[in-house]
Amino acid sequence: MRLIIPEGYKSLITLKETEKILQILKDHFESGLSSDFRLRRVTAPLFVLQGTGINDDLTGSEKPVSFLISDMRDQVAEVVQSLAKWKRMMLRDYDIQIGHGIYTDMNALRPDEELDNIHSLYVDQWDWEKAIYPEERTLDTLKDAVVKVWQNIKRTEFFIHTFYAEIIPTLPEEITYIHSEQLYEMYPDLTPNERENKIAEKYGAVFIIGIGCNLPDGKPHDKRAPDYDDWSTETVDGYRGLNGDIIVWNKVLDCAVELTSMGVRVDKNELMTQLELTGDMDRVELLFHRRLLNDELPSSIGGGIGQTRIAMQLLKKAHIGEVQSAIWPGEMVDHCKRSGIQLI
Repeated sequence: MRLIIPEGYKSLITLKETEKILQILKDHFESGLSSDFRLRRVTAPLFVLQGTGINDDLTGSEKPVSFLISDMRDQVAEVVQSLAKWKRMMLRDYDIQIGHGIYTDMNALRPDEELDNIHSLYVDQWDWEKAIYPEERTLDTLKDAVVKVWQNIKRTEFFIHTFYAEIIPTLPEEITYIHSEQLYEMYPDLTPNERENKIAEKYGAVFIIGIGCNLPDGKPHDKRAPDYDDWSTETVDGYRGLNGDIIVWNKVLDCAVELTSMGVRVDKNELMTQLELTGDMDRVELLFHRRLLNDELPSSIGGGIGQTRIAMQLLKKAHIGEVQSAIWPGEMVDHCKRSGIQLI
């Protein structure tokens, strides 16, 4: 069992207060996200048809929950794991203008997750996607998006403080950018998770650029599917990747926590490059990939922001189960209860 029990931990607010503030927190963050990026809210699917290429296979090994649809000749549907590709199709299908976009309240199941303080079977995210001009597929565009998301997180942190004075803002004003290759050069003998802990503790909040491209040791900092984020393009600074993760230092758990992933999306050339790099060329026949290769989808940037991760971080909670109702191993539930961690 992977579980961190902070010494002397006690929640700063009660379960009743937590339930009350959660919706207020989410409404505030969602409103800022919509305004900052000029996004309209859309309804998200809970499941999609298997074999369309729409569902996200994340790092490539996770298996989605699936079921047969009796009234559709037993076609197989899959519960979504994320909506990275679906959102891009909706930009075109909803005729979203360049410079505008969509966001949705995404609910997903990831049964292969290893459960601990920050990982759950149930994932709830603000998934967003914005249409951009092809010439805007740059590192500057990515960094501009990072700043907007970070400022929204900081505003929400202070907003919570106005409700509960004991929940004191601690996140740094600015976010630090570092490329995964730079991070590797700094700590070549550490694992990716250990590198994240080192850099997050040092700066408080970092955006690690280039998640998915191979580092000098032949392995990526973390795996990314080849068909949505652009992680192989070489940028003006000589590094590769137009995507990344916001990582913060969690002072309750004394570890790094990822709050969001985002990236400039692949064009058809980078799609083919990355499919070849990962050995997934058979995907070119799937619905999503055919539409991209036929120039039917706009250039875009987008990401997924963890709702319960944000809530857990800003409310100073020790376990994601304190802000989300889910299923946990019995041993974990018992240990949390004995340690004063009240799971919903």
